[in-house]
Amino acid sequence: MLPYAQQKLAEEKVFKDPVHRYIHIRDQVIWDVIGAKEFQRLRRIRQLGTTYLVFHGAEHSRFSHSLGVYEIVRRIIDNSFEGRPEWDQSERLVVLCAALLHDLGHGPFSHAFENVFQLDHENFTQAILLGNTEVHEILSRVSEDFPQKVADVIAKTYPNKQVVSLISSQIDADRMDYLQRDAYFTGVSYGHFDMERILRVMRPREDQVVIKSSGMHAVEDYIMSRYQMYWQVYFHPVSRSAEVILTKALHRAKKLSEEGYQFAHEPTHFKSFFDGTFTLEDYVSLDESVLLTYFQLWTKEEDVILADLCSRFMYRKLFQYIEFDPAKDFTKMRELEQLFREAGIDPDYYLVFDSSSDLPYDFYRPGEEGERIPIHLLMPSGEIKELSRQSEIVEAVSGKRRSDHKLYFPEERLRGNTPAERCIRDVLGLKEV
Repeated sequence: MLPYAQQKLAEEKVFKDPVHRYIHIRDQVIWDVIGAKEFQRLRRIRQLGTTYLVFHGAEHSRFSHSLGVYEIVRRIIDNSFEGRPEWDQSERLVVLCAALLHDLGHGPFSHAFENVFQLDHENFTQAILLGNTEVHEILSRVSEDFPQKVADVIAKTYPNKQVVSLISSQIDADRMDYLQRDAYFTGVSYGHFDMERILRVMRPREDQVVIKSSGMHAVEDYIMSRYQMYWQVYFHPVSRSAEVILTKALHRAKKLSEEGYQFAHEPTHFKSFFDGTFTLEDYVSLDESVLLTYFQLWTKEEDVILADLCSRFMYRKLFQYIEFDPAKDFTKMRELEQLFREAGIDPDYYLVFDSSSDLPYDFYRPGEEGERIPIHLLMPSGEIKELSRQSEIVEAVSGKRRSDHKLYFPEERLRGNTPAERCIRDVLGLKEV
């Protein structure tokens, strides 16, 4: 009998997929991992968090994205890399598993949840891979150290940097899938680029993956697609409003729990998170269906703030926003906080500053925190050149971080005629009612 790592399914399994048409599974290990409960949980975690409240089609899950990343990596190594001397075929299974499992630790509405409870989904990915889980048991059948190898690839500490770059780089399978998948489900046109061309011109080289220079224009299109998706979808101000409300509702529930408040519907699933005693099993048991159930129940809570915030989230009664420059408007924020209190509105929950920023592409800056490995082109001469040195389009956006700052508030609660409300409208620049 073949070792587990080499076992194939009797017949290839396929998943129909709206982005890649088909996702192909032949390896027994991959099939078994997909069936593990920790991976199936990703069906109940949305890929785009609160974005479905803006783009109603954005209901797709991290499960489908993870399958998509796996499929892109499979195509690269089975079609573009196989047989090339610079590619070590023994790395095939570890990189496929890392592609499939790279998002395993995401929680419900991941970024908001992590913000409130000071968590890091990457740490939970590691914990699930290495802990007492079904995924760990399956990976351990390959070899005792195989779960650690997969974890190291995802953590970017694996010795073979070529393998890491397929999962995490400025042009990796993760980004290539989510740009196309998110564009498809949101209905926007920005995220589309010629992925097939990029895959065809990818080449393994020593400790990295390079792109043949003949594919440079496809890479330019990919980078501009990413730039547009961040500003038109990922940083959409209305989606951020929903995330602000979600975050504040969780903060309120946590504060009430710490103060001994008697919930009409006790947050049993959250108790261990409120007091910091949660286990890995507690974390894996949480998904967005659990969180939304509590939010629905909490719309009837006696605490006015919690009930209001949950109702706003569940029924899409979101905060309004204005442009807000923290450097120029710092004193304005203090003034608004005081005016909100005078108007009987708690600024801790109803006056929220939020900032987003993105760096679409960067060249190599040695020693900088969070340094990025650049995209390299393989020239006809065999020489390797950094992308922005060859592309005027990429050079124009390289190293240029763009930021956006918003101030969120419940506009409908500021329509009264009290002195404080009139002053608030004046400071915020709102039209008089």
